[in-house]
Amino acid sequence: MLKIKPIELIRKNEQIWKEKYNGKELTNDEIIIAMAENPKLIERPIVVKNGKAIIGRSREKVLNLLS
Repeated sequence: MLKIKPIELIRKNEQIWKEKYNGKELTNDEIIIAMAENPKLIERPIVVKNGKAIIGRSREKVLNLLS
């Protein structure tokens, strides 16, 4: 629903990313597994409405989606 690559959903400043994954060539599946094992890596909030989704990083984006 977000229409982005898994790597675009990663919080790259998280310590666990820096220690375990940064600089490695990971497949999309490996990135998804890393997120499943370490949910802290996932950008949030993710806001969903009527089949559309966004990363709710600004109030304006969220209000636009919800209006």
